[in-house]
Amino acid sequence: MSDEIVDRAHDFLRSHLAGRIRFDGDAIAIKVVVSPDGRLAAPVMVAMLRSVETVLELPDDAEQSLHLMVSLEAFDEHGPEGGRADRWRIYHGDPPDVRWAVMRIDAARFEGHFIDGEALERPNELAALEPMLLRRLNHGDRALLRRACDSANLASEAPVAVGIDERGIDVRRAFEVVRLRFPEPLSANSLDASAAATDARAEQTADAALRAVERSLSPS
Repeated sequence: MSDEIVDRAHDFLRSHLAGRIRFDGDAIAIKVVVSPDGRLAAPVMVAMLRSVETVLELPDDAEQSLHLMVSLEAFDEHGPEGGRADRWRIYHGDPPDVRWAVMRIDAARFEGHFIDGEALERPNELAALEPMLLRRLNHGDRALLRRACDSANLASEAPVAVGIDERGIDVRRAFEVVRLRFPEPLSANSLDASAAATDARAEQTADAALRAVERSLSPS
């Protein structure tokens, strides 16, 4: 499997967080988030957790959509993995169900290709910097984010950056979450993102990352 196909499938996944989940002959609308470790998470029904065969269709069952064969594992939103539920609420609001699950991607079908699920579960290389970068984008130069959305035909009066990784920014608009892709992936190595959580230079590292984001978002 070529890296190009896997990259396209991953970008498609990050750009389509709403779709349908098929289980036991039913198809239900669902919204997911990508956790910092690359796993999907969502509020689910008990029947979904009990299903032997579960397929996630993003955004629908069309041939050009992304089809993910997933295995669901329940987690407690008040336990160690509760951050996944918090992230979902930041992206999508109040959940329709009270139970939560992590979705392991077993396999995927995209553009006629079958892809190993593990290849799509990519940890966020900027996870250590994400909270600081989001604060800067949302409470600093908000005009930057608005201009970037306008340039990408994703206009919004009050866009809110809810997630960021090396390949783009997840932006919440009035009724949906959209993907603002970078022209080129940011280099986590050059930003020293892995050191940000413990190094005293975290603020300087975040400054460098934000400048890279600004360069990527600014129209050429």
